[in-house]
Amino acid sequence: MTSLEKSPELLADLRALEVFEGLPDEDLQWLIDHSEYNLYKAGTNLFNPGDAVDYMQVLLRGRFVIYFQQDGNIRELSTMEAGDVAGVLPFSRMVETQATGRIQEDLYTLELHKDCFVDMVNQSYELTQRLVALMSNRIREFSQMRFQNEKLMALGRLSAGLAHELNNPASAMVRSAEELYRKIHKTPEQFKRIIEIDITPERTDQVNAILFRRIQAGVQDYSLMESQERLDDLVDWLEDHEIEDADDLADTFVEFGMTPDDLDQVEALVEPKDLSAILWWLESTLSLEKQVEEIRQSADRISELVSSVKSYSHMDRGPGMEPTNLKEGIISTLVMLKHRLKDCQVKLIKDFPEDIPLIKGYPGELNQIWTNLIVNALDAMEKGGTLRIAVEPVDNFVRVRIIDSGHGIPEEIRSQIFEPFFTTKKIGSGSGMGLDIVKRIMDRHQASVRLDSDETGTTFTLSFPVIAENGQ
Repeated sequence: MTSLEKSPELLADLRALEVFEGLPDEDLQWLIDHSEYNLYKAGTNLFNPGDAVDYMQVLLRGRFVIYFQQDGNIRELSTMEAGDVAGVLPFSRMVETQATGRIQEDLYTLELHKDCFVDMVNQSYELTQRLVALMSNRIREFSQMRFQNEKLMALGRLSAGLAHELNNPASAMVRSAEELYRKIHKTPEQFKRIIEIDITPERTDQVNAILFRRIQAGVQDYSLMESQERLDDLVDWLEDHEIEDADDLADTFVEFGMTPDDLDQVEALVEPKDLSAILWWLESTLSLEKQVEEIRQSADRISELVSSVKSYSHMDRGPGMEPTNLKEGIISTLVMLKHRLKDCQVKLIKDFPEDIPLIKGYPGELNQIWTNLIVNALDAMEKGGTLRIAVEPVDNFVRVRIIDSGHGIPEEIRSQIFEPFFTTKKIGSGSGMGLDIVKRIMDRHQASVRLDSDETGTTFTLSFPVIAENGQ
């Protein structure tokens, strides 16, 4: 920054600015006399996150861009140039900056210290009024911008989580399809061996009975130790009977719970020369059954996720209020945030009774509440914490409690957490809009939200009026 000598042309410069249009020259001259005239070179920062805001800055020439970092990404907020007024304004509560101001063109400013604001009110009510109106417009525009940005960031986080969740069943489906393709291409050779077997229809039915019993039981979930013991027993049996590739056969047989007793029964039904062929046919059938079931389960999981997205976004609903089951919205939100719960290794406790009275609400907006509060709870806890969500009817209300096992919110700032732009997170990690959004949506639903917090955790209690018998 370079301090410059004030010139007579500054008065004409101020007259040319829209914000000061029509103000008396004596008011503008007062502003000049009590301000500092400074030059900031392009490529430097006008301010940085955490800097104290002590001056109102009238931009005479030049330009700078305001940006902040959030979730590792740089987000541009706005560009300010000649004619704009930056910094603190009269009656503003701004104390420090949350963003970075990067100068793009040499910037010439008149800077009035906030200690002069009281004198300015006495000097020119009209000048003060102009600046207060400017502050109101700035707050409104900035709030709308950050509100929209918060929604986009939330959408981005949910999209990333959804992509992660979809990737698992999609990858499993691809793997199973490839294995199914490989198995099917082995079928002709196995079929040739099977049709050469000399076996009666009655004995074929008995072999099928063993097979279908294992298919009906499905893939078994053994412990690692039990699975290894069963595998060793089957490999020993197969090797004793000189069956080739005993390990490959045994792997599939163990998954479906086949035992040496089952193999003894098969052996008793076929000629010794046909034992290998019939066992490989059994393995092939069981393996195909497994691959088809994995593909079906993967497809069901993808369908469930798509259904959850539809439920979460309520894209098939109208824009108005409608009878709403809060439990359904919370469940769909938890599905959307499942990846975050996994990453945080959180123990989730859901306390949802079977029957919950309906409320009248905007389902999409309510899901923003659950998203913001659950994400905040996850951010407040160490890995391995506990998140409890309880829904219960109380008198003529439905009460939702979201309880985390974090370190709590200090008592001295609890009264500020619903204020716009207030955040306890480090700069760049939070916008301070999440709980402001929660409060606005709750007010829109004529509902209440209460905070209780101590060193053992934090509880948000939300109470929604139920739909009366007359439907109101």
